[in-house]
Amino acid sequence: MAAVMPAPAASRLLLSGNEAVARAVWEAGVKVAAAYPGTPSTEMLEEIATYPDLYAEWSVNEKVSLEVAIGAAYAGSRAFCCMKHVGMNVASDALMTLTLTGVSGGLVIAIADDVGLSSSQNEQDSRYWGRFAHVPVFEPADSQEAYAMTLDAFALSEQFQVPVILRMTTRINHVKSLVTVGERVAHTGLGFKKDPSRFVMVPGNAGKRIPLMFQRERDLRVVAESSPLNCIEPGSDRRVGFITSGPAYMHVKESFPDAPVLKLGFSHPLPFAKCRELAALVDQVVIVEEVEPLVETELKAQGLAVIGKEILPLQGELAPNVLKPAIARLLGEALPENAVAGPLTAALPVFPRPPTMCVACPHLGVYYTLSQVRNLNISGDIGCYTLGAGHPWNALDTCVSMGASMGIALGMDKGRGEADKDKRVVAVIGDSTFLHMGMQGLLDMVYNKGNVTVLLLDNRAVGMTGGQDNPGNGRDIHGDEAPRIDFAKLVSALGVKDERIHVVNPYELPVLFKTIREEVKVPDVSVIITDQPCVLIKDYHKLKPFEVIDDKCTGCGNCIDVGCPAIHVTRRGKEVKPSGKEVDLAFVRIETSVCTGCGLCVQPCAPKAIVHHVPTAPLQFIKGGCSA
Repeated sequence: MAAVMPAPAASRLLLSGNEAVARAVWEAGVKVAAAYPGTPSTEMLEEIATYPDLYAEWSVNEKVSLEVAIGAAYAGSRAFCCMKHVGMNVASDALMTLTLTGVSGGLVIAIADDVGLSSSQNEQDSRYWGRFAHVPVFEPADSQEAYAMTLDAFALSEQFQVPVILRMTTRINHVKSLVTVGERVAHTGLGFKKDPSRFVMVPGNAGKRIPLMFQRERDLRVVAESSPLNCIEPGSDRRVGFITSGPAYMHVKESFPDAPVLKLGFSHPLPFAKCRELAALVDQVVIVEEVEPLVETELKAQGLAVIGKEILPLQGELAPNVLKPAIARLLGEALPENAVAGPLTAALPVFPRPPTMCVACPHLGVYYTLSQVRNLNISGDIGCYTLGAGHPWNALDTCVSMGASMGIALGMDKGRGEADKDKRVVAVIGDSTFLHMGMQGLLDMVYNKGNVTVLLLDNRAVGMTGGQDNPGNGRDIHGDEAPRIDFAKLVSALGVKDERIHVVNPYELPVLFKTIREEVKVPDVSVIITDQPCVLIKDYHKLKPFEVIDDKCTGCGNCIDVGCPAIHVTRRGKEVKPSGKEVDLAFVRIETSVCTGCGLCVQPCAPKAIVHHVPTAPLQFIKGGCSA
C-alpha cells in the first residue's frame, strides 16, 4: 500500500484531532508508532500509517503497543503510542515502571477518553494516570492544539526524559477544524546505551530511581507555572472565574465569554501559583473539568476556596446547557431557556434507534441459535458481538472488559450455586479480542478444568472499530500479507482437546445448533470457532438477495428472530389457534437492495415463503414510448 505524501510546508488543512496528532507525529520525526484500535482513538494510527519514513503497527493489545514504543524510545528514537481510556488499564503495568526508567528518545502516549460514553463501557478519567505515574499531562482543546501540543510533548519528553500523556476526548478526536501544519523534521536516534541500573528494574535499582521521579515532578511543576500552555484570559465579568481544560474550555468560553478563565493545557503537574493568580481576580472560582474532580480536589488541598462538583455533574460533557443553569443557580439568577439538570435528564421523545448488527452479519446466526438453546448462562465480551445482548436475541448476560468472557465464564462454572447447578456456561468472544486478552483466560480455563463452551467468533477483522486488520486475517496495517493465525491450532496448543474443537459456518444454522447443543452437555472445555468474514470487509462476497412471497407468508415471525435489519415488518395481526390460544402475527418483506443473500432468514421460515429475488426487467426506452 503506497504511502500518502504529506502536504507542503505551512499548509492549512481541515483535520480532526486524531488526524492532527498523526500529522504532528510524522512532523516530529517519530520512528515507531504502535496501537491497538479503540474508539475514539483508532484513526490516529490509521492516519500515521499513511505517512512515509516511519514504522507503524497494530499491536495485539495496548500493553504490547506501549512496550514496542518504550523499546524504540529506549533506543533513542522518538516513539508514539495511542489508545482509548480503557486501553491504558491494560498498558498501565508497563507505564508504572516506565515512569522510573524514563526514556531516551521522546515518547508521547495519547489517551482518548470517551466522555459521554459514546462507545465505551465506562467513563474513566485518564488524567489520573498523570498523578498515579507522576508524568506530565497535556490537554488540547481543539485540533490545532492537538497538533501543536503533540510537537511540544516530544520536546518536553526529551528534555526531562519522561513519557508525556496527551489526554484527548471524543470531542477532540472526531471534531474537525483548520490546522496550520509544517513539514517533517528528521530525528536521529542515538541508539540504546546500556545502563542496567536504570533499565533493569529489580527492587534494588528501582528504589534508587523513585527519588529521581519525585524530583522530576517538582521540576515539571516549575515548568508548568511558566508554560504558555497554561494561560489566564482576563474578562470583564468578575463575579465568577473558571479554571478548565480540554473541550470543557470551549464550553466555558461559549457560555461565559466575558468571564476570566485559566486555561490549563499543561494540566499536570498543576500550576498552583497560576491558579491563585486567577482566584485573586474574581469573586468565586468554579472548576469545570470532565469528568472527575481532580483539579478541584488538589486546589482545595492547597487551601483555595473553589467550587466544582457541588454544582456540576460527575458524568457527561459539561456543555453550555449544563453550565449555564449551574452558574445561574450559583449566582441566584433566573434559569436560562433550555436549562437542564445534567446528563441524566430524560432524553427528548424521539423514535428509538437501538444499535444492531449489520445485514447478514455472521454473528446473527450465533445469537439466534443461542436464543433458541435453553438453560444457558452466557458470558460476553467487548466487540460488535456485544450487541447480542439486545433485541431480538437477548443472548448475552455479562460484558465487562476485553477478554473477560473467559475468566467470568470459569468463575460462573466454579461458583455456581444451587440455583445454577443445571445451567450450562457459554463464553462468547471475537477473534481480535481473543488475541488481545482472551488467550490467557482460555489457558486458565483449561488448566483449571473448567466446564465451559467457548464460542470464538472469527470474522477476520476488528469489527467494532472499523474492520482493522489483526493477526487472524493475514494482513498488516498497510494491507500487506502477514502470517495468519490458525485459531484451531492455537486453541489446541492452549490445551483444548482436539475432539472438543469445532470449526463451523455460522450461516449453517442446523449444524451450528447441533454443535452448540451437543457441546454444552460435555463436562469439559469446548471451543466452537465460526469462520465467516465481516460483511463490511473485502473478504466478504455478496450473494443473490432474497425476497418474501406475500401470498405464502403466514406471519409466523421466525425470520424476525434472526435479527437481520434487512427484514421489515409490513403489518401485524392476531390469530386464534384451535386450542383457543391467541398468537401474534408479523408479516414481513426483505429490503432486497441491502440483502446479501446469506440465507439465514430462509432456514427458520416455516412456510418457505422466502426465495431468491427475481429483479424486475429495467425499462427500455424506444422510439415513441417505452417498454419493459
